[in-house]
Amino acid sequence: MRGIIIDKLIFTFKHYITHMKKVFTILCLTVIATFAIQSSSQAQSYKNAIGGRFGAANGVTFKTSLGENKMLDIIANFRSNNNYNYFRATALYEVYQPVNGARGLNWYYGGGGSIGTVKYKPYNSSDLYLSVDGVLGLDYKFADAPINVSLDWKPAIQLAPDTNFDASGVGISLRFTF
Repeated sequence: MRGIIIDKLIFTFKHYITHMKKVFTILCLTVIATFAIQSSSQAQSYKNAIGGRFGAANGVTFKTSLGENKMLDIIANFRSNNNYNYFRATALYEVYQPVNGARGLNWYYGGGGSIGTVKYKPYNSSDLYLSVDGVLGLDYKFADAPINVSLDWKPAIQLAPDTNFDASGVGISLRFTF
């Protein structure tokens, strides 16, 4: 019995190492691409913003400027149905570029990661959730009001509890800027 458990642990460890190599490669390429593409213009027109994110998972979002055309987006979201509940915290490094001819409108891209918990109701069990996330979106700041709205797609490579690709992360965020 002890040998079976050890064999299963070794198999699981090797399985995760194989997937981690792929994820690490993708993460490195994302970081290189993010730093390789620079813009000299001031893309975003606000320093901080807080509000709600609605879509595949609902939650709270806080963005803060990291300088010239870069922002950090921190998202806390949740999802619940008859089978499971989950809570996830996400941090995304985003690079903004203005859309020519559309004042206040920017497109952005970036990457980051998520960590959270998943509780499976029928089994009364829980798991750790980990993922590497990307983001691609449009961001609009109203000129005469402290309001920001964005529409984005946030795909994720899930690392735990299972390994898969989740492309369902479409969301709309509405924020108060300051």
